[in-house]
Amino acid sequence: MTTSGQVTTSGHLPVADPADVRRASVRLIRADARAFSTALALNSAAAVAGLGGPWLLGRIIDEVRGGSGVGTVDRLALALLVCSLAELLLARWARFVGHRFGERTLARVREEFVDRTLALPASVVERAGTGDLTARGTADVATVGTTLRDAGPDLLINSVRFLFALGAIFVIDPRLGALGVLGLTPIWLALRWYLRRARDGYLAEGAATSDIAEIVAATASGARTVEALRLEEQRVRASRDTIETARRTRFYTLYLRSVFFPAVEVSYILPISGILVLGGLLHAHGAVSLGAVVAAALYLNQLINPLDQILIRVEQLQSSNASFARVEGLARAPRATEAEALAPAGDRIDVTGVRYSYGRGGEVLHGVDLTVRPGERLAIVGPSGAGKTTLSRLLAGVDAPTEGTVTVGGVPVVELGPEQLRRQVVLVTQEHHVFLGTVRDNLLIAEPGARDAELWSALEAVGADTWVRELPDGLNTPLGDGGHATDGSQAQQLALARVVLADPHTLILDEATALLDPTTARHTERALAAVLEGRTVIAIAHRLHTAHDADRVAVMEDGLLTELGSHEELVAAGGAYAALWHSWHGDRSTRPAGE
Repeated sequence: MTTSGQVTTSGHLPVADPADVRRASVRLIRADARAFSTALALNSAAAVAGLGGPWLLGRIIDEVRGGSGVGTVDRLALALLVCSLAELLLARWARFVGHRFGERTLARVREEFVDRTLALPASVVERAGTGDLTARGTADVATVGTTLRDAGPDLLINSVRFLFALGAIFVIDPRLGALGVLGLTPIWLALRWYLRRARDGYLAEGAATSDIAEIVAATASGARTVEALRLEEQRVRASRDTIETARRTRFYTLYLRSVFFPAVEVSYILPISGILVLGGLLHAHGAVSLGAVVAAALYLNQLINPLDQILIRVEQLQSSNASFARVEGLARAPRATEAEALAPAGDRIDVTGVRYSYGRGGEVLHGVDLTVRPGERLAIVGPSGAGKTTLSRLLAGVDAPTEGTVTVGGVPVVELGPEQLRRQVVLVTQEHHVFLGTVRDNLLIAEPGARDAELWSALEAVGADTWVRELPDGLNTPLGDGGHATDGSQAQQLALARVVLADPHTLILDEATALLDPTTARHTERALAAVLEGRTVIAIAHRLHTAHDADRVAVMEDGLLTELGSHEELVAAGGAYAALWHSWHGDRSTRPAGE
């Protein structure tokens, strides 16, 4: 698993190395240092109060053996009760402060994750797959949250108690303390064995979880394609293989736990037995009192419960550490460039000698040259697999060409900062998303300062004003879960309305009206052209009426631009476009669709 600032060879986003995770942890602690320090101080005070019990019980034993009366025992018993009550109150206060620290820190982790996700270039997200990003943003962040909220405070409390209890045994008698530490050696060896293997095991488990999320999401979103091409068995096999890999990774981490915890439980017997034996011998020779031996044994017994909790939380921390490494790994991913100093000199788009290939696949564009004039409507047509969608992604700056350049106003599109790019070029596909919120919320994403009149104007431009006016609360109607359920065509119209509000200079439509019926689609495209008058519109035309309405038509075949001209010129030329037109219209070749 690489930790470089690139998408890994397996397609996953980067994973932070241990040093990065440690630095990120320190950064989060410093961000709320006061709460962390308060929790540490309270835990220390609770641990000190907890030390009073065994010591006072040892004193009671020695006082009784020395012939002291009931009054002395009562006073010591009252002090023991006060210590226990103080420990309870301080521990609860410390846990409260620790949980508040955990919740605030988790909020920072979530906010950083969202900010880093939004800063990722679209091409990086698509190469990595939405499954990996989804798994990191859900399962991994949830695991980190559980640790910050529960495991973190518990680990802090029990670590302080462990250290104080161990120190108390040394104070009673260094020989008993040394024997207690020696008796804990098998636990240290088991922990060392476990930690050497746990990080890689949990990272592999997290990657396998991402693969499951990715294959499920891809199969669900492409269900129609799977059915059309009869790929059901292939997808089922791929899913089973992915699940089997995930099962193996989970069984490996289970194996680690199955070895680690039994070894630890058996090892607890050794230090207590050793202290009782050595303490008995020392007491028999008058080296220590019976109360001291009892107090040391109680301290060691008191030490075992925190140690047990520490080891349980250490196991949980390995899973959380792997999850945090995956979440923090987004900091190493490539980010969208912020080269705001580059200012396009005009709005002309030039495609010069462009070649492109996807990863290790073959070349899909073979030297494309094209100039798109400002304000023109260009339709790109061609058979499936000709390279139309690839060209649209290069024009929009989603991907960079393997060779050649795509420039707007003389500046390479991929070198524009995100905000500049959105002002210049917007790519709209058939994959649209309706965000949780009202209709107004979904539109204001494009232009936060837009007024209601502008929102209605945008909806009218794409033919969505009719159904929005029929909603119970109009623009204030909630969409999504618990609200109005939008169908595919309504989601597309909302996306197109956002484009109208954003008002980019160049709009690229790649099947952006595919879910609309032909008549509505053509109406929407013409309305967009009217609203975006003076703007450049590039349409990947799957319906040839779009090409008929365009100023020019570019024909793509096998990754090459083979024809370029107006609809009438290309039909008269009798080439590939004319064949497509006649095939699509038959004897009605002189009549545009929808007329």
